[in-house]
Amino acid sequence: MQIYKILRTDEWVALREAGETQGAPIDVADGYIHFSTTEQARETAAKHFAGEDGLFLAALEVKRMEDALKWEESRGGALFPHYYGPLKLEHIEWCQPLPLVDGAHRFPDGFA
Repeated sequence: MQIYKILRTDEWVALREAGETQGAPIDVADGYIHFSTTEQARETAAKHFAGEDGLFLAALEVKRMEDALKWEESRGGALFPHYYGPLKLEHIEWCQPLPLVDGAHRFPDGFA
């Protein structure tokens, strides 16, 4: 199963350079890295990144992260994946641009 992280350009660049990150400011403040499932990613983009361009969508395999991944209740009672540890570049299977087109984020071809 894959989970997803939306990254701003500077966050993606910093992760590639350092090899790991504690996440975005909201992740650092909350003490864990926020992720979304396939079903949650579009709503996450619309709610938390509305109008932002220069984003990237990273896909991660849950099996690579099980040691510190917890499923916790959040928006509307849904379970969201939260990672209690640094996000490492090696966790990422792929990362693609998430451009803003006509006011909405265009997810990569083949994204459910």
